[in-house]
Amino acid sequence: MRFLKGHGTENDFVLLPDPDGTLVLTPELVQRLCDRRSGIGGDGVLRVVPAALEPDGAAYAEESHWFMDYRNADGSIAEMCGNGVRVYARYLVDAGLAQPGRMLLATRGGVKEVHVEPASVVVDMGPAVVGEPLEVDGAPAVFVDMGNPHAVVHVASVDGLGELDPDRKDLNVEYVEDVGPTHLRMRVHERGVGETRSCGTGACAAVVATVLRTGTPRGQAYQVDVPGGRLLVTWREDGHVSLEGPAVLVAEGEWRRDA
Repeated sequence: MRFLKGHGTENDFVLLPDPDGTLVLTPELVQRLCDRRSGIGGDGVLRVVPAALEPDGAAYAEESHWFMDYRNADGSIAEMCGNGVRVYARYLVDAGLAQPGRMLLATRGGVKEVHVEPASVVVDMGPAVVGEPLEVDGAPAVFVDMGNPHAVVHVASVDGLGELDPDRKDLNVEYVEDVGPTHLRMRVHERGVGETRSCGTGACAAVVATVLRTGTPRGQAYQVDVPGGRLLVTWREDGHVSLEGPAVLVAEGEWRRDA
């Protein structure tokens, strides 16, 4: 089975080209692929499939030719992945399946507008939906839906948190530290994965929660430093959130199912 390996700020993925829509992704297969010792290794799997050939993407087929079928490392289905959609778009351009510049990509979180540039990829992540406040490990958190659910916890420093294992397993949890007026540091625990080096939708949620907490006007670009690099996030005046960051393909090959 042909695969590629890519990452966005070290949030890494196994990409599986499936132009005929014949590949069946079981949780067991995803787990084997993502295993960092006996498999290829990754935080998740991106199946590259035409929207018309995937039941979850068929409704978007008139808007987007391609559908991002994303699975977490434990095999569970995820609605959206901000780093993953950038890597997915980079693959389409590198493979000659799409032109650089603007494209529309279907996801379980809706159709996303993506701009592929030489050094980075920019994604309109859609509107942020803020929900009722909640608690994580006894600390107040802001609920933000970015096509997938997030709880954002403001902390004095992310350095002293130790291993991240929050008491909420149904959410992605971001721990966010203020560095400057529009500069954040973040660590994240992703549901179905554990702590990862980066989370694109999490960075978006972190900025939304910070703007609400500080009263900063919308429209300003924030630098969000994650263990794997830096993302740029803007909560725009129209309510949509823009995410910009690198997307890199590092390897390709054949995976032996009998390995």
